[in-house]
Amino acid sequence: MRRTLVGFSDRDLSELDALSALKQVPRAELIRQAVGAYLEKIRPADNADDAFGLWKNKKIDGLAYQKKLRNEW
Repeated sequence: MRRTLVGFSDRDLSELDALSALKQVPRAELIRQAVGAYLEKIRPADNADDAFGLWKNKKIDGLAYQKKLRNEW
């Protein structure tokens, strides 16, 4: 595992310390979990390319389909 230096505000550190005590988990582990969750959230899906060309074999025009759906509202 590699290390890095990160600066936090006093308020953030206080909240991390309180959460660390509550969960009985080291502060560093909480930060690792938070960074991991953030990276997972912003990481593009592996199957993102599967959506391209999704309508290529459809018989209806995409705009016509959209208008049909909106008329149901």
